[in-house]
Amino acid sequence: MNDAAVEDLARRAGIAIEWRDNANKQRRVSADSLRRILAALQLPCDTAADFAESRRQLEAPRQPPLITATAGEPFDMPVAAGKAPDHVRLIYEDGSVADLPVWPAPRGVRLPGIETPGYHVAEFGTERIVVAIAPPRCWTIADIASEELRPWGLAAQIYGLRSAGDCGIGDTAGVIALAAQAAELRADAIALSPVHALFAGDPNHFSPYSPSSRIFYNPLHADARSLFSGARLAKAAHAAGVAVAAAEREQQKLIDWPRAARAKMSVFRRLFEDFSSTDLALDTPTPLAADFAQFRAAGGTLLAAHAQFEALHADRFSADASAWNWRDWPAPWRNAASEEVKSFAETNAGEVTFHCFLQWIADRSFAAAQRATQQAGMQIGLIADLAVGISGAGSEAWSNPGDLLVDLEIGAPPDAFNAKGQNWGLTTFSPCALLAGGFAPFIATLRACLRHSGGLRIDHAMGLQRLWVMPRGADPNEGAYLAYPLDDLLRLTALESHRHRAIIIGEDLGTVPAGFRGRIDRAGVYGMRVLWFERERNRFTPPQRWPAAAAAMTSTHDLPTVAGWWRGTDIDVREQYGLVNDAEHERAARTRGREMLWRACRRAKAAAGELPAPSETSRVADAAVKFIAQTSSEFTLLPLEDALALEDQPNLPGTIDEHPNWRRRYAAQAAELLGPAEIRRRLEPLARRGQR
Repeated sequence: MNDAAVEDLARRAGIAIEWRDNANKQRRVSADSLRRILAALQLPCDTAADFAESRRQLEAPRQPPLITATAGEPFDMPVAAGKAPDHVRLIYEDGSVADLPVWPAPRGVRLPGIETPGYHVAEFGTERIVVAIAPPRCWTIADIASEELRPWGLAAQIYGLRSAGDCGIGDTAGVIALAAQAAELRADAIALSPVHALFAGDPNHFSPYSPSSRIFYNPLHADARSLFSGARLAKAAHAAGVAVAAAEREQQKLIDWPRAARAKMSVFRRLFEDFSSTDLALDTPTPLAADFAQFRAAGGTLLAAHAQFEALHADRFSADASAWNWRDWPAPWRNAASEEVKSFAETNAGEVTFHCFLQWIADRSFAAAQRATQQAGMQIGLIADLAVGISGAGSEAWSNPGDLLVDLEIGAPPDAFNAKGQNWGLTTFSPCALLAGGFAPFIATLRACLRHSGGLRIDHAMGLQRLWVMPRGADPNEGAYLAYPLDDLLRLTALESHRHRAIIIGEDLGTVPAGFRGRIDRAGVYGMRVLWFERERNRFTPPQRWPAAAAAMTSTHDLPTVAGWWRGTDIDVREQYGLVNDAEHERAARTRGREMLWRACRRAKAAAGELPAPSETSRVADAAVKFIAQTSSEFTLLPLEDALALEDQPNLPGTIDEHPNWRRRYAAQAAELLGPAEIRRRLEPLARRGQR
């Protein structure tokens, strides 16, 4: 087919054939790239027959299983030609029923506004459509308490928190200990790095932003003491024979993920063996056994499939190191519904149960952590982190490949910082599958993240509107933007936000589509404003001019810490790995930046005195905290690294194994991190801000 026809098909499929780069220059996607992306979307167009069939698929009328609307606002419901009803029977979530009048609309019928939020069912003839009625906005700070409350929180890397018995990987015991200290300083939230499930069979893959599943937890962050007595846990640790190794792991500055994971899993396995031979073996279930049974039943097919994948993946990977990706397995094992997989699960029922057991401990651990934050007085508590995508080699992709863009990867287009663009090696939901499936996987993911938290940070929130996609294995410059149903996704987010009474933060950093920030603001999603980016020409933006509807931050996990930025550590490290084109130019710019920042802090009365030397990082950390405490933003989120004035950032983009990303542990025990007088003085401006 000619290029014009290919471009027309791409537009109909939601692919943008043009885009603007970071310099606001109009760029055009090549026809070849469009063909490859369309083919990955199961819309081939190499021949006239392909093109005709793909166009037919896009134009075929479909009755969606779910539509969204805003409470109190009239909305349109698609109806097949000739099937328009004269009224609709609405069954509310609580079981009550109402007959609603309808009016003709261009593509169906128009219904009057429904005031009650929830997932209701519209019936007419033989048709049933779920109508998700959302509040106009997400749950916000104003819904939590009085207007005087200006809450703040700490953002922590959970794996870095230390607590006795964690085997070298931070868990919810550390979270609870940190939250208790933070609450004394009137903090209302602890934001955690992602705790999504990774690959239990291969702990070498430990990036929290490359999960196997966003529905389930990484059990390495679970604290079994949330369910089991200290005596039973000590017995399991003794039986595992890892006490010495675990103690060594706990003292290290950097996490040795493979060794620490093996030690922790050994303890969990001995605990499971004890649980199986006692609680599960009794004729009358113990309270723990009953709770486990209830958890497993509630998890349903999603939990069963994840546990089966974990068992199968570990089995195949241990037998053949090249069989890490399920796509490389023999055909029967690639199909989660095959008879071979069913037989494996039956033969290895104990191993499947073990992985359900791990998820049970993790779920109850995070429930206990959220309860602890609330008991300490926090009004938000835990803030979960939703990664932008998942590994195509993981549990979610294996279990439900039809929900995902399995033949596409997501990333970012070329820009001033990445001339070749970025391929994150991840996949995510297919927009067509979301619409066709009633947004079930998106809703399930929201619920999983919000189940035991008072807030949610959505990584790369622009993905709610569009994502840069490229064929699997292609270069980022061969990609294009794929559109997502933003209004539907925001309404569902608002609905789940209210049902869980949780605030939503959207990471809106980087290349942001025109109008996107205004749209999420109207939806009650807090944006993110980071000190390094808040500038007006040749000065940092004064704190009183920061937007209210945003979370004010000094930095993020991917950016320099305050101390590291001031000293120039980030430039030195990036130069070491060949990630800097002109280090001397950057150092000169940083010298000017220091002067600008100190000037801004002095104007805001967040600092006094002469410009500190590059080595005087503590003074600057004090000033930066005081500066963001004065912003107009409704919520302030301070990285724990900046509370402690650390120089090293958790992750250095552009590196993988050559730099200790996602491996750094905080120096002191979690219960002691905020104890030193210097740190408490640094956080005092935030404590005053959050005074209740």
